Amino acid sequence: MKMKGVLLPGGRKVEIREFDVPEPGHGQVLVKMKASSICGSDIRAIYREHLGHGPEGYQGVISGHEPCGQIVKVGPGCKRFKDGDRVILYHISGCGVCNDCREGYMISCTSDYRAAYGWQRDGGHADYLLAEENTCVALPDSMSYVDGALVACGFGTVYEALNRVRVSGEDNVLITGMGPVGMAAGLVAKKMGAPKVIGADVSQARLDFALQCGSIDYAVRADLPAALTEVKSLTGGFGCEVSIDCSGSPQGRLLALQGTRRWGRSAMVGEGSTVDFDVSQTIIHNQITIYGSWVTSLGHMEDLVEKLVEWNLKPEIIVSHRFTLDQADEAYKVADAGQSGKVVIVME
Repeated sequence: MKMKGVLLPGGRKVEIREFDVPEPGHGQVLVKMKASSICGSDIRAIYREHLGHGPEGYQGVISGHEPCGQIVKVGPGCKRFKDGDRVILYHISGCGVCNDCREGYMISCTSDYRAAYGWQRDGGHADYLLAEENTCVALPDSMSYVDGALVACGFGTVYEALNRVRVSGEDNVLITGMGPVGMAAGLVAKKMGAPKVIGADVSQARLDFALQCGSIDYAVRADLPAALTEVKSLTGGFGCEVSIDCSGSPQGRLLALQGTRRWGRSAMVGEGSTVDFDVSQTIIHNQITIYGSWVTSLGHMEDLVEKLVEWNLKPEIIVSHRFTLDQADEAYKVADAGQSGKVVIVME
């Protein structure tokens, strides 16, 4: 049996090829893809040009590391999941025996056995995906497959970061970078109790969409000279107790740090690039704590799914564009433009 899959050769090109449908081996399941979204990391490090080494080293496999679907076949040795189960995929398969894997953080596995879906092993932009059973997370009936795809990376990433900086009802939150990850951060921060969420971005279109979907309460144009002044004015001159940078840009990161209240906490989530600032004046004298947070753990991803049901929060609210697998080229172009909400390839 044959299936279609998407490859990203670089240079903003998309190739759709035909592949054999794989057979699950020991401890593996075959998943019929229902939804697979596009991540900013795919655009930055694979679609435009192959930048990565190690964890970001693209190996010419089927793309897509935010997959969700239904199991149609299980291999020998599977212990929990069965045919017909709806599943989200934690998008990294680690060695399973290092400390990070044992803690559920396969994202941080440094073994040669580590392989991320869509990067070093075939991902979700295809009709079928061969997955390790131990990377499957049950998708509740109350959540759509598109909801599940968005959990697989974006929502899981911000849930991890917001827990790490201990967001509560005492914390106003500043988010720099209002792409899909920033939008997810705003929605989750509100459910965790944040009374005021401020979003900053250089794109008015993304700020408008974030306001429309309820991700933020206030929008600030990050490219205007008065951006920091506006953040301060919205918080009584103090800044936010918590900031999270989802932009990955020098400008966004600096605004996140400068917009953090004294004794506040800042999480760095956006990948790539650098930031330059006066350490003493920006963080030391203001007693700011900076957290680096990379994706999430398998256990925390399962916690998030439970919370999303409890909160009645549907991640797909941030989806602005849906495409079929045959429209993958157009889907990547829209995501690459950086003016949209989340872009999803839907197979159901």
